[in-house]
Amino acid sequence: MTGTAPAPFTADDYRARRERAARTAAEAGLAGLLVAPGPDLVWLTGYAPTAETERLTLLVLVPGRDPVLVVPALEAPDAAKAAGAPGLTLRDWTDGKDPYAATAALLDASGRFGISDNAWAMHLLALQRALPATSYASLTDALPMLRAVKDTAELELLAAAGAAADATFEEIRKVPFGGRHESDVAADLADLLRRFGHSQVDFTIVASGPNGANPHHEVGDRVIERGDMVVLDFGGLKDGYGSDTSRTVHVGEPADEERRVHDLVRAAQEAGFRAVRPGAACQEVDRAARAVIADAGYGEYFIHRTGHGIGVTTHEPPYMIEGEEQPLVPGMCFSVEPGVYLPGRFGVRIEDIVTVTEDGGRRLNDTTREMVIVD
Repeated sequence: MTGTAPAPFTADDYRARRERAARTAAEAGLAGLLVAPGPDLVWLTGYAPTAETERLTLLVLVPGRDPVLVVPALEAPDAAKAAGAPGLTLRDWTDGKDPYAATAALLDASGRFGISDNAWAMHLLALQRALPATSYASLTDALPMLRAVKDTAELELLAAAGAAADATFEEIRKVPFGGRHESDVAADLADLLRRFGHSQVDFTIVASGPNGANPHHEVGDRVIERGDMVVLDFGGLKDGYGSDTSRTVHVGEPADEERRVHDLVRAAQEAGFRAVRPGAACQEVDRAARAVIADAGYGEYFIHRTGHGIGVTTHEPPYMIEGEEQPLVPGMCFSVEPGVYLPGRFGVRIEDIVTVTEDGGRRLNDTTREMVIVD
């Protein structure tokens, strides 16, 4: 199905984004940007064509020129209805014609271009055949911060998505866990996310007992037992913007070590949050959270980065990881989600989405980070 991104963004909003993207591309030494269907195209135009088509759709942004959206003729009417279509030149092509020749005519024959990470290989290779002197860089490598700093409207949408995820947690903690399959609780999470306004559910991790030691456990038919620690990690898109939160609950009263590890992860999550401030490097958030866990002797069991960006997708730059020196800027949004994973036993993860403010950080998730006991 072909569609468009939801309001509240106007044609002027999309025009400003395209101008900024073209300007940033020029500053990065690129001759332009080639944007295929996916989150970048939605963010720049409000247009979300079908992901299944093999027909070339490509936004061409070249500094100093009007932006052009190359589209199949049969999809041009939908593209023309997109919120960001005003200010775009639509160049359609019909089946049997060569869309790559039409696109090549818009490009510097020896330029270096940024191209969407999710562009089809067949399209990129065809462009290279049409313009063999051109070269290409993925947008994530060339312009990793393209969508990273959110404006006021985007922050409001992210806050609303976070509130919907919080409401989902408040409801899921009321349902019975013991004696049910992980997949049953995961289905409840998905239903609740939709009830609270999500149009798309991206993941509903329910990792009980020893499964909790796998950070990306695929929900299965394991029966949740009394005495299990259960990692819940869930999110998706509401009004085009992402949610992602994790809480770890316990079925019945926890053992001393389970409570101790949960308290440790909570302290690490707090330390990561406290490290958020303008000008701090992304890696400082990771270091702050990781130090708490390492100092307690569990460092080898914290096996992933501390966070990832979020926006029109649930995972995007910037990343809170050692070696990432990108400074934090007000308006950036990302997760802070340390964890401890004890193989064969249990895991704990606590995650909030955080946005950088002028003087620190603000959480977009507000449910309790204390140990929650469920039935």
